[in-house]
Amino acid sequence: MRYKEGFQRNQTVLFPETLDEYINEDNLIRFIDAYVEGLDIKELNFTYCEPKETGRKAYDPKIMLKLYIYGYLRDIRSSRRLEAESKRNVELMWLIQKLSPDFKTIADFRKDNTEAIKKVFKEFTLLCKRLGLFGSELVAIDGSKFKAVNSKDNCYTVNNLKKDIKEIDNLINEYITEIKKTDKKESKLKKIKETELKEKIKKIKKERKELSKILEEVEQNPEKQKSLIDPDSRMMKFSGKQFDVGYNGQISVDTKHHMIVTAEITNEGNDLKQLNSITEKTKTILGKKEMKVVCDSGYFNEKEIVNNESSGSKCYIPAPKKGMKKADGTFGVEQFKYNKKKDVYKCPNKKELTYRGTFKKQERIVRNYECSECNGCPIREKCTKSKSNRYILRSEYAETINKVKKRTRLNKKILKKRSQTVEHVFGTLKSWMGYRGGFLLKGLEKVSCEFSLLAMSYNIKRSVNILGVKRLIEALKVA
Repeated sequence: MRYKEGFQRNQTVLFPETLDEYINEDNLIRFIDAYVEGLDIKELNFTYCEPKETGRKAYDPKIMLKLYIYGYLRDIRSSRRLEAESKRNVELMWLIQKLSPDFKTIADFRKDNTEAIKKVFKEFTLLCKRLGLFGSELVAIDGSKFKAVNSKDNCYTVNNLKKDIKEIDNLINEYITEIKKTDKKESKLKKIKETELKEKIKKIKKERKELSKILEEVEQNPEKQKSLIDPDSRMMKFSGKQFDVGYNGQISVDTKHHMIVTAEITNEGNDLKQLNSITEKTKTILGKKEMKVVCDSGYFNEKEIVNNESSGSKCYIPAPKKGMKKADGTFGVEQFKYNKKKDVYKCPNKKELTYRGTFKKQERIVRNYECSECNGCPIREKCTKSKSNRYILRSEYAETINKVKKRTRLNKKILKKRSQTVEHVFGTLKSWMGYRGGFLLKGLEKVSCEFSLLAMSYNIKRSVNILGVKRLIEALKVA
């Protein structure tokens, strides 16, 4: 049987004379090299941007930045793995000129330059804007949860602590009952068992004391939880209704080429307060005063929507389905028509719901409207299940919210465009992060830096796929 034959291991081999001959002209790393070389590292405020004349020589920040960008593009985020790759990977040897920093130096560079690295991501985003890679017409916003370097066992919440303390109390009671039983018997075996039980009680009482102390600290914390390994991480609900400790990653993606405009990290468990912040940052980067923004119902916060609309943005956001009267077979609010001139609502039976008072609810002012003719109404059962009259609460933001709801209903294609634009971006980022799908760094600032590196890597790959390496390098020279 014939097979292709390889070189004999002891045979002399003539390799190319230079490393450059191993790297073809369309290789992605040629663009990484050209891009980083064009950055003003002093202006970006990298450490060692001005080398000292005395002492041990430092690594050029540009070399270290190239190393990290390459690592995140090739799914190599660990400093130890980057050190190993620098000694065996020909691409990396070419990119960082056969230097091989140790893992501690590599890790410290990322840790000490979090703000500078975030600025590099912003610089690349602005370059993409100059190259016309952003349409700047419609932006999709979404959030996703990423695991932190903090297990659930090392995150304490009020409810979990109270549950643990209750279990310990039950266990102590069981042991005390056992001791009482052994007291009635005088055998040596039972005496030994009693001693063991008393030792166990002593041990778990100590554990209870420690948990009680932590509970006091957690109850004083406004967020009612405490993470031991990564203090900034929070217990939050992930997909599939599973709870874990992590961060909430927020991105805005332009619909033209599905490229990331902004990437932010927060430790808030939901998206309700993120819409305005992300939109404003997106508008600043794209240089737009007015913008169309689409997001899912997780962002439906009346105050955030009104602030967005008043600042020149047009929102497309579906209202959440929960809490609607339709669920129990009764009329929904949308079936009651509001008369602005008379300041009354009209029910399906043409009866009026008049103004009864104003109060504050969930950081907004609401007006209460109630019908006084519900008794004897032929369609009462379809209107309310309550024994009292039907009432409607009208928010101070109702006019704007109704306008947004109507706009969203009439533009369902835009809602489809949101999922097609932004959801695969998170899927790509998480696949790069591996099976664990979490961050390697601790603390909000450092995690934010890592998220910026991921977002920049995604944008670099997208821009290379769209324009190609040669055109990008030529564009860099012009820029």
